[in-house]
This record gives sequence, structure tokens and C-alpha cells, in this order.
Amino acid sequence: MREQVIASRPVRRANGQGKGFAQRPMRRDGRTVEPRSFSVRALLGYVPRALKTALVILAIIGAAIGYRAASSASLFQIRAVDVVGTSRTSAEEIEGLVRRAVSRTGVWRADLSALSTELSRLPGVRTAVVTRVLPDRLRVRITERVPLAVVRTSSGHFIWVDDEGVALAEMKTTEQMPPFFILGWSEDGTNEARQDNAERVKKYQEALREWQAAGLTERVSEISLFDVRDVRAQLAGKDSQIEVRLGSQDLGQRLKAALDVLDQYKQTPRGALITYVDFQGDRVVLGFSSGGKVSAGTENANTTGVESSAVSANKKPQSTEKQGGNKPRLRDAGDKKPTNENRSRVR
Repeated sequence: MREQVIASRPVRRANGQGKGFAQRPMRRDGRTVEPRSFSVRALLGYVPRALKTALVILAIIGAAIGYRAASSASLFQIRAVDVVGTSRTSAEEIEGLVRRAVSRTGVWRADLSALSTELSRLPGVRTAVVTRVLPDRLRVRITERVPLAVVRTSSGHFIWVDDEGVALAEMKTTEQMPPFFILGWSEDGTNEARQDNAERVKKYQEALREWQAAGLTERVSEISLFDVRDVRAQLAGKDSQIEVRLGSQDLGQRLKAALDVLDQYKQTPRGALITYVDFQGDRVVLGFSSGGKVSAGTENANTTGVESSAVSANKKPQSTEKQGGNKPRLRDAGDKKPTNENRSRVR
């Protein structure tokens, strides 16, 4: 009797892979039944639209409440203020102002832009930048104004000013004095006055550079800048009653020429009566008082002007010669004596 061998059926492969083929149940219409999976989107499909809107509103309100609670928590209360960049400005004053400004809001909700603007209004502060250092610190970076000149006000006070014409602190007796002071400062406090004062500081810097280069700063005590087109220098020391009128340009060259003429005429008998030196193009006009010295700044002094064609920026009086006795007589170029033409002194 022959044995019957039954061959095994090969395993079906899905998609040509070695995986087993999983059979899926079939519907009566012949379509395969897909397994169901959880989906939030599908779940929301069963929720009414009004309920969806309410949930969104509740979520927003919850987030706002959580934000306020977190920002006002003790974690964000100000504990330290770091102030950097101060040398002349009081760091304690800045720290106190910052602490008062953020005492209610805390570090997280502090309005840094408004706080920076408020700090920039302090005297001596050009810019202020405030940044957060979470959770409980603020850092303030200060850029200070640099004092460049000292102004003598109408009330007699001496005030430091910067290059933008901003008045800073009053000059202390222990501070080093500048080469000379500024007169003619506008004290109105308007934007126009501030612009005018900035122009005065520029003219002051121009005069200072030129006079320092010529070695003349020690001869000047004040520079009058009521009008920057009519610069006037009040001399120092024994010549403190003399004003030199220079115009608006070539201040170093003109002052040197005027002082050269002044020093020559001071050797004459009337040298002590000179009250002003006026640079007029290629001529220098000397003004004399009628009967003696006039104190600096006197407005109503009676003066007489003496003009000589020989007294100019490039002409010096000739040497004296004796006449009759031993008294020297000043001779002008061309043997012309100074005339006695009366001039009113213009301040």
C-alpha cells in the first residue's frame, strides 16, 4: 500500500514582505471594516459650537488671570537695581527712582521705555537704558552729559553746560576753573533758547581752540556771546577793564593782532584809559575813557574813541621820539597823531 504525502500550503506574503497576512472582517456589502481610533478633532465634532466658543473664552480668561498672578508674585518683586556708567550723577538717586517706579508692577510688568525716558530727564543724564534681569533685578545703563564750559548767569551764578547747551550743576569752588567763562547765556528754557545756547557753546569751543593754539587764554577772563556774530573778549588781570571786539571769524588771529596794538599803546600816558579795542577789518580802534578807568561790565560809562589809520592788524606804532624835553611822544605811521573823534561805546 502506497503512502500519500500531503504538501504544506505556502504562507501568503503581504506586499512582497515576510509578514503574515492579516485578514479583516468584511461587511455584507463586501467592504472591509476599518478599526476605529481616538481623535480630538472627531470628538469636537460632537460638541455644539456655542460650547466651543465658551471654552475658548474661558481659556483666555484663565491665561490672563494666570499671567497677572505670576507677574505679581513675590518672585518678580524688585530686589536689586544695578546702575552703571555714573561718575558725576548720583547712583543712589537713580536707584531710588527706579524702585519707586516698579514697586507696584514688579520687574515682569515694568514699563521699561517710560522709565528710561524719565531717567533721561535727570540733570547730567544724556541717555538711560533700563533692562530686565529676571526674576527680580533691573539694570540701568547711564550715559552722562560731559561739562564743557562754565556760564556766568545774570544772577552771578557759575553753571556747567554741555555741548548741547544743557545746564548741568553749579560749579563748586573745589573744581578746576575753565580758561574763561561765557557771558550772554539765554535762560528762557525754551527749545529756541536751547538751540541758541548750543551755538554759543560751539563758538566758545572754536575760540578756545584758536586762543590755546596762540597761547592767549591767560589774557581772557570772559567771552561775551550775546551775539555769536559779534564775539567779544573781556581781558583778565591788569587789563580787566578792557573789552576786545573781534567779530565772528578768525578769533585767534584777530585777538593776537588786537593785543599787539594794545600792548604798544599801553606804554603811552593814555594807556591806562583804554576801555575797549575794536577790530575793524584791517584796522584796530582803541576806545578811551573820559576821565579814568571804567569797571568791567559798566554800561553807561562815558567814553571817547580814538582812531588812528596807523593802528591796524599789520601796522604797529613807530617807536617814540623825544620832543623838547625827556618826555616820549608816540608817533603814528605817517606822522599822524590820533584824532579826538568821539565815539559812543557799544556794548
